[in-house]
Amino acid sequence: MILIGYSGHAFVAYGIFTAAGKKVTGYCDNEEKQYNPFSLSYFGKENSDAATAAFETAGFFIAIGDNKIREKVYRLLAAKKLYPANAVHPSAVVDASAVIAADGVMIAANAVINPLAKIGIGAICNTGCIIEHECVVGDFAHIAPGAVLCGNVKVGHNSFVGANAVVKQGVSIGNNVMIGAGAVVLKNVPDNVTVVGVPAQIK
Repeated sequence: MILIGYSGHAFVAYGIFTAAGKKVTGYCDNEEKQYNPFSLSYFGKENSDAATAAFETAGFFIAIGDNKIREKVYRLLAAKKLYPANAVHPSAVVDASAVIAADGVMIAANAVINPLAKIGIGAICNTGCIIEHECVVGDFAHIAPGAVLCGNVKVGHNSFVGANAVVKQGVSIGNNVMIGAGAVVLKNVPDNVTVVGVPAQIK
């Protein structure tokens, strides 16, 4: 497996693949990193010939926490018919009726995804988050560590739910939304806003 990106989020992805018994051999980034804690080989930028060849033989994962950059890289490679693997930690609990997109999803350690939930392409379900029954997490969204989506919550494309935030059952969160850490979201949130606080308010 080759990681695209090689900093904090990639280190978590490395741990997930290792725990799942999959060997990570290299990384791509804009430049070779001086800090290389797992002694991985550098394959250049993700659009280099060396990287493309490695992706085709070893598989790859886009280990970039920023939603918009992760989507940009995904689109670039999908145009070449190259699609990332999923990264699912063996300690995660994913109900058999949940629907997980095939491309680039991260489900980190101790995450819980309950019945009939749907997780979109390139979404991140980070460490210890809880995604309850019938929730929908949009493409390239990020549910941060410890966040809780109660039942029937919808999180839009490219949105971010901060660490330990709680979203009340049935609430819909729009596209490109930022929900602050520890927020308690009790009502629907429109597109393109930031909400913070308890109860959460538009900033």
